[in-house]
Amino acid sequence: MTTLEKLEELIYVGFKETDKKWQETDRKWQETEEWLRAMSAESEKKFQETREFIKQLSKESEKKIGDLSHKWGVFVENLVAPATLQLFAARGIVVTRIAQHVREQRGDDGIEIDILATNGEYAVLIEVKSTLSVQDVNDHLERLQKFARFFPEYQQHHIVGAVAGIEIIEAADVFAYRQGLFVIAQSGETVKILNDEKFRPKIWRG
Repeated sequence: MTTLEKLEELIYVGFKETDKKWQETDRKWQETEEWLRAMSAESEKKFQETREFIKQLSKESEKKIGDLSHKWGVFVENLVAPATLQLFAARGIVVTRIAQHVREQRGDDGIEIDILATNGEYAVLIEVKSTLSVQDVNDHLERLQKFARFFPEYQQHHIVGAVAGIEIIEAADVFAYRQGLFVIAQSGETVKILNDEKFRPKIWRG
């Protein structure tokens, strides 16, 4: 065998060995790709399961929070209602009738009043919140503006408003005072009107 033939044989053997190694490498890459695809599918499955679990947990938490908030709101309302007669009598408004959860619907529009205290001259609309915010005050101002339209029997009354809260945020009490509303807050085991003696409530008319 000549030197050239030996060289050709070495080159041939080298190519065969390289080809074998490339085939082995390719096989390993295919196995790795299959493993990665399997891992990706498993990760996606786990991700979806986790997301569904979180969604379910969130729904349950929201329901529990909503139930707790409702119960707390009812508690505050039941604290304010019995004190209403005395509170407003001290301010010269002697109401004689108390109603809770007063509702009226006209087409797509409606109104709901937490506590409605009345006599032959006055109708006092009280909005009760466990936490009273400026937005709650604004909502009640809108309620006062449309009250007589839903309850025309009170169009000749002096319609006044009040807001009540155990916790008051965003200086909602100051804002309500400036809008002409009574502000009721907790005082020990009962509630009191925070407005000073020089306060004069705004009167809404039908």
